[in-house]
Amino acid sequence: MYLETFKLRELPFRLSPDPQFLYLSRAHARAKAYMESTIWFTDGFVIITGEIGSGKTTLIESFLRQLDSDVVVAQISQTQVSAVEFLQSVLAQFGFTPFKMKKAELIATLNTFLIEQYAAGRKVLLIIDEAQNLSLKVLEEIRLLSGIESTKEKVLRIILAGQPDLNGKLDSPELVQLSQRVRLRFHLGALSRDDLRAYVVHRLEVAGAGGREIFAEDTFSEIMRFTGGVPRLVNTLCDTSMMAAFNEDRDHVTLADVASAIGELQWVDFASRVSSSSKSAENIANADRPAKPLAKLVLSTEGKSVAELHLVPGRKVIGRTPDNDLQVDSKFISRHHCQFLTGSDGITVVEDLNSTNGIVIRGKRVRRHTMRDGDVISLGQHELLFVDDHIAEHLADTHDDLPRVNPRAANEENDDDPDNEREDAAGAR
Repeated sequence: MYLETFKLRELPFRLSPDPQFLYLSRAHARAKAYMESTIWFTDGFVIITGEIGSGKTTLIESFLRQLDSDVVVAQISQTQVSAVEFLQSVLAQFGFTPFKMKKAELIATLNTFLIEQYAAGRKVLLIIDEAQNLSLKVLEEIRLLSGIESTKEKVLRIILAGQPDLNGKLDSPELVQLSQRVRLRFHLGALSRDDLRAYVVHRLEVAGAGGREIFAEDTFSEIMRFTGGVPRLVNTLCDTSMMAAFNEDRDHVTLADVASAIGELQWVDFASRVSSSSKSAENIANADRPAKPLAKLVLSTEGKSVAELHLVPGRKVIGRTPDNDLQVDSKFISRHHCQFLTGSDGITVVEDLNSTNGIVIRGKRVRRHTMRDGDVISLGQHELLFVDDHIAEHLADTHDDLPRVNPRAANEENDDDPDNEREDAAGAR
């Protein structure tokens, strides 16, 4: 990699949450202060929301590292569960083996534990990440847990963190009692222009820059233009820009390197992307019926299909955590591993989201690849088969008398395609 060229100790723009790299913008500092307030005040929930990539999970990890030893924590991130499974998960975090308990026993065990911890002078904190995925039944169960109290005060502190959809769910008529118990709400927005520059410099300093100016001053406005100040997008663009500079044998990043990275990522400016996403969302909302899938991904392990994901125009993200469109629970898969971008014309492109182990197609690691029917992507011990439903329908409707083409063979014959050469070259870098 480029560490030696830039004289750094470690990679500064990894996508995985790392508390030592946390940059406390004014908004992040305020959100963290709200979290810290739960230790001293037990009267109500604290809600932290933010878009994907805004830094919620990193903020939580930093907060947890600084807690005193008298705070007992249960941290839940698997949120697509039933009420019983949720209670089991909480007790498991507290050291119990609750998986054969029925609901009444789960609640009784949890009540007893909370009262015992209070009597021993310990504080109990429940943090739920990706809370937007919780069902209404589970949220109601959480409200009931929040009501457990000693003779003087509530004994369970609760922080819910999630994407903006969480606010809409909490404001639903079915959860009016829970919403009345919310003490603080805070939305974690994107970085300002000044914060973005400070964010990049901070991460470089933590990685060992030692005060050296690695990104030229005129690069920051361009980074802002194409990332909108979203930390995860900033990480992706900065990392790719450093790779571009490395390939040119430079120990600093110029505006030309940022432009090269934008071209490789095939990004348009952030405002256009947001506008396009809003129009897509509006079109879907106003449609009489859901968009027809144009393709699908078939996930398999050890030759056995275990899941499918249908692709409609838009973006689908694959990763280890439940906030992804397709969750692949494996140590070889990054939190947000890769994304599939499908156009209205049916063309689908896969992009690596700076994952640790990458995406491999036909034995080569690639950063970006235009998918073709029959392409197989290796993700650790799993495989993703891309099936182009549009091609399959066309063949069935118009060429019933022709032999079926083997898509794998077709891909092999077209390996000398210039587009593939560029993708393979990007992967090699």
